[in-house]
Amino acid sequence: MAETSIEWTDATWNPVAGCLIISPGCTNCYAMRMAARLEAMRVPKYEGLTRKSGQRYIWTGKVRLDEASLDIPLKWKKPRKIFVNSMSDLFHADVPAEFIARVWSVMERTPQHTYQILTKRPERMREVLTTLGLPALEHVWLGTSVEDSAVLHRLDDLRATPAIIRFVSFEPLIGSVANADLTDIHWAIVGGESGPRARPMNQIWVDEIRLRCRTAGTAFFFKQWGGKNKKTAGRTYLGQTWDELPSLQ
Repeated sequence: MAETSIEWTDATWNPVAGCLIISPGCTNCYAMRMAARLEAMRVPKYEGLTRKSGQRYIWTGKVRLDEASLDIPLKWKKPRKIFVNSMSDLFHADVPAEFIARVWSVMERTPQHTYQILTKRPERMREVLTTLGLPALEHVWLGTSVEDSAVLHRLDDLRATPAIIRFVSFEPLIGSVANADLTDIHWAIVGGESGPRARPMNQIWVDEIRLRCRTAGTAFFFKQWGGKNKKTAGRTYLGQTWDELPSLQ
């Protein structure tokens, strides 16, 4: 587990490392760059998880289960919001259901924390959680990433997944999602892409999401404008910061 600068969480926990590009939102994934950097630093966990492709590094599709990190949250007594698998996807096809159940067990035993699980594979998340009968927990929030209208169907799979808190990350937002159905989605994170090849985010797309949130009663969190220098671009939208969080009420 590590402290993080991600605006909507406090720490990250990575019992799995490695992933695979599956949609345009993955193209400039920060985790690919980070994994390549960690491999260059000879961190064994990230060896062979990326490969050079032109001027950048991309996932090889290989994932690595990190047994040693499974019990880390048990040692943290202070409550934290924990982003689960910032360097992977817990519901990657090569992560065994039995391992997911072990991750669930650790989360179930640490209700002082709030866990945030974000996936681009909500169809597998729905299938695994339903098949295993894993309990929906108040302190385990389940989310999916939606970068443009082509993957809005992910919201339907998320809605069909047993959960008490559901959220969507519209990041990197690379197209309009004006038709997003936020029914039973409790939280929406919005952010532009960052990094050397960042694609621009149109304010109109953000306006559309905020309107959808107000209509559906979904908490609205504006993370960043992004760009090559995200700190310069900032995270002020309509003259203020938006740090709304979901409510259990």
